[in-house]
Amino acid sequence: MRSPDSQSSSDSTQFGPKVDVKRGGRLRRLLAFMGPAYLVSIGYMDPGNWATDIEGGARFGYMLIWVLIMSNLMALLLQTLAARLGIVTGLDLAQGCKREYAPPLNYFLWILAEVAIAATDLAEIIGTVIGLNMLFRLPLLWGCAVTACDTFLFLALQRLGMRKMESFILMLVGTIGFCFLIEVYLARPDWTAVAGGLVPHMNESALFVAIGMIGATVMPHNLYLHSSLVQSRAVSNTFTGKKEACKFNLLDSAVALNVALLVNVAILILAAAVFFRNGIVVTEIQQAQGLLSGLLGSRWAPIAFGVALLAAGQSSTLTGTLSGQIIMEGFLNLRMQPWIRRFFTRALALLPAVIAISLAGDHGLYKLLILSQVILSLQLPFATIPLIHFTSDPQKMGPFANKLWIKVLAWCIAAVVITLNMILLWNAVLPWLVFAPAWAVALVLLGGALVLSVLVYLIFRPFFNPGGKWESIVTTGGHEVASSITPVTIRHIGVALEHTPGDAVVVSTAVTEARVHKAKITFVHVVDSPGTMMLGEESSSLHSAEDEAYLETLTQEVETRDLPVEFMLLYGHPARELIRTAREAGFDMMVMGAHGHHGIGDIVFGQTVSVVRHALDIPVLVVRSHGREKAQR
Repeated sequence: MRSPDSQSSSDSTQFGPKVDVKRGGRLRRLLAFMGPAYLVSIGYMDPGNWATDIEGGARFGYMLIWVLIMSNLMALLLQTLAARLGIVTGLDLAQGCKREYAPPLNYFLWILAEVAIAATDLAEIIGTVIGLNMLFRLPLLWGCAVTACDTFLFLALQRLGMRKMESFILMLVGTIGFCFLIEVYLARPDWTAVAGGLVPHMNESALFVAIGMIGATVMPHNLYLHSSLVQSRAVSNTFTGKKEACKFNLLDSAVALNVALLVNVAILILAAAVFFRNGIVVTEIQQAQGLLSGLLGSRWAPIAFGVALLAAGQSSTLTGTLSGQIIMEGFLNLRMQPWIRRFFTRALALLPAVIAISLAGDHGLYKLLILSQVILSLQLPFATIPLIHFTSDPQKMGPFANKLWIKVLAWCIAAVVITLNMILLWNAVLPWLVFAPAWAVALVLLGGALVLSVLVYLIFRPFFNPGGKWESIVTTGGHEVASSITPVTIRHIGVALEHTPGDAVVVSTAVTEARVHKAKITFVHVVDSPGTMMLGEESSSLHSAEDEAYLETLTQEVETRDLPVEFMLLYGHPARELIRTAREAGFDMMVMGAHGHHGIGDIVFGQTVSVVRHALDIPVLVVRSHGREKAQR
């Protein structure tokens, strides 16, 4: 039998032992969850983003800051869905596709994903090569040789475990942020104009650049990566454990992606403050770095720029390697030695970089960078659409399935991102098609028709052929009940007393509950003599006077324990009076004593507890009072 804390998978992953997130207080558990989103956030500040941010700031000043914020919010939702998929199902996006789709479609998706990984690696190589050239004047081809070796840095870090790798990435992210903090300080931007850039507005000439900024934001490999990285945490296989994990990962994603947003905004502000202000249009990263020293009058500016770019390239290399392993294992269930996998991925990406540098130099690198972003835009719909379908399916996600408003928002975001990426793709391919031979045009159109047909199939397939459950899924009745669990607020406790020695147990229980909940206590006793049953309070007697003195004494004794206490003396039928008083006084809990008799005893002595318990919609705590006081003597 599986224990409640058993895992949907083993206690270790391809990234090493899982991180324990169950120990300690709330803050410690939150910190244990932090990490995966920082690895993902690297994809949002890679050289492809740098190119669009620099161009946007240099051409249009601070106008497009709101575009970066909007694209960041879109990315946050998609990354949150990816993390939720991994947490709830125990499967990453690639593994989910393997279970959901037929083998031919899976191979098609795998090939597209591998091409996207190579394109990502290409952008990382370009960033590293340019960074080395900026800092050390290292020739571009020599920079390629260095990047062929630095890939094995990942293998060394992987041996140290997931937390060490996350710490290294966080250090690189901090380096990038610190460098741009220096850059922005030196640039002295117009903060009033920066604030104006938060208001959505755009002219027609800025539309294409805005599309490029949004298109370069969401990276398909990040969705595969995030859905797998969250499984490096040892989350309890319960509704409560998964719910907490989803919440903490949302915080992790929000913080990490906002750090990436600040970096992108800083790049745009730098370009606007330095280049737009001086009427200089910059479209290439190398050109930007070369102009910084002269325009800012500081030798530190280009150095900080180069260090930040080198850090971005190195950190992206690590996350690209992880994504490649995840995709191969997920789609093919094939685990290759990391160094072999890394060697082939880097070799595939290095080849076009070396060719481009040999033939066209710096300008060739920039064109290759644009091509890598086009390839990524082509693959994005094939990661986004399955993700939305999977996380919206109750059979796969159980109570964690997307609510209607999330579905609508996710599909709107997917439509916008996909449309803009297709526009980018078309604008990049069209100039080439004009001069291409007829056979090349026919080949491109045929390939485009194939890709489009697969895309349409992915979108509409669930409506005609809905998928079934996956292996690890939360759908049991217990989880559905758990999803409705909410904290109960106890501020006022009613205590039904009988004026017998058994009241000691009832009062002790009530005092304990009051201390736990910091609640007020009201002692209640119903005088049920024959006279009071007929005439109520008007039938005063020695018996009721003794009851009142008894309640007053108990109240005074309990008040000495620093608890707020009062009492109420009632007259009439016990069950009816207790029910009426509980409702009118607003009790949040009722504590009562039980006789312990049944059968004939219920007929002779009455069934007050049972009647009260079924009539009230508040917790009724029943204490076995009669008989316990004798046992304690």
